[in-house]
Amino acid sequence: MTCEPLATLAAFRRDLYRCFERRADALSELTDALLTADPIASPAYLSLEPVHRRGWGSLYAALAHGRIDHTGLRALLGRHPLAAGQPIYAVDVSVWPRCDAETSPERGYYYHPSRHSAGQPIVAGWAYPWIAQLGFRRDSWTAPVDVRRVHPARNVHALAAEQIRAVLRTRPPGAPAPLFVFDAGYDPEQLVQELGDLPLAILVRLRRDRCFYADPTAQPPVGRPRQHGAKFACRDVTTWPEPTAEYTAEDEQYGRVRVRAWSGLHAKRQNHPERGTRRTKPVVRGTLVLVEVSRLPAKTREPQQLWIWWHGPGTPDLSMLWRAYVRRFDLEHTLRFAKQTLNWVLPRVRHPEQADCWTALPVAAYT
Repeated sequence: MTCEPLATLAAFRRDLYRCFERRADALSELTDALLTADPIASPAYLSLEPVHRRGWGSLYAALAHGRIDHTGLRALLGRHPLAAGQPIYAVDVSVWPRCDAETSPERGYYYHPSRHSAGQPIVAGWAYPWIAQLGFRRDSWTAPVDVRRVHPARNVHALAAEQIRAVLRTRPPGAPAPLFVFDAGYDPEQLVQELGDLPLAILVRLRRDRCFYADPTAQPPVGRPRQHGAKFACRDVTTWPEPTAEYTAEDEQYGRVRVRAWSGLHAKRQNHPERGTRRTKPVVRGTLVLVEVSRLPAKTREPQQLWIWWHGPGTPDLSMLWRAYVRRFDLEHTLRFAKQTLNWVLPRVRHPEQADCWTALPVAAYT
């Protein structure tokens, strides 16, 4: 190794230590223990690591009384982007299950693919939206830049907009507009309403049964003006007009890739801030993109159509959009690595503030 990576690591550790406002030594040694320990059955085993030079009681004291400057930590993570990364960020929510912690406050009910309550894939716990920078390398590493806990009574779209604004403040002035990629759990129209006119683009996965509408080509001579024109049903090929843009390529993993885009489409919004006020419903226009591939890398199932919705300045780059959404799954590997290797959801803490303190340690260790 040259001196430059070691100097960068030493500077990161110094800045990280400054983010620990209370119980700094214990929190710092806990972060080192997470890096050296294997998956463990209890947090107490971290005190047996050689890098953890304090007693086992300091571990619990750090979680109970430690305090972290989360704003400074986000700024620190923003100063260390992914090597050869792109201005592309993935947004996803991961759940810390706390089903049996009935006395723990601020728990909510969330979807969980592997754990079930009463036969349903729903668990009680704390939800943490993650934002991580992506790259186009053939690996699964990402660069987490913001992790926060969402209150059960708060709108997840509003929190996502708050996180995105914080990420934009860490980017250098004059940088190109970033792209934020969301899964199907987010509503694209509501995201645009929350983000306003920020210099960015969003890419959201859609269900295959969605319907969109073009602008009306003519208005009635009397009466209320029309807002919706020709219908575009994703399941009905007969409703598809000629695409406004198209891209085809041959890929080593996915075979023949065909991407089609239809611009200027909008959806009918049922729930919006001005519902019931007799005002005109807000119309959010974007570009509907269809991605089709001839094969999948796993080759265990047949490829299906992928519908995604883009909104941003200028025109979308179709050759980049489909790759950006494919790289979104790197965040899934990051979440699994944080849970299974860095023991993110291992401690059975009672208070959500303790969970917030512990969450910062695996994020720093991963970085």
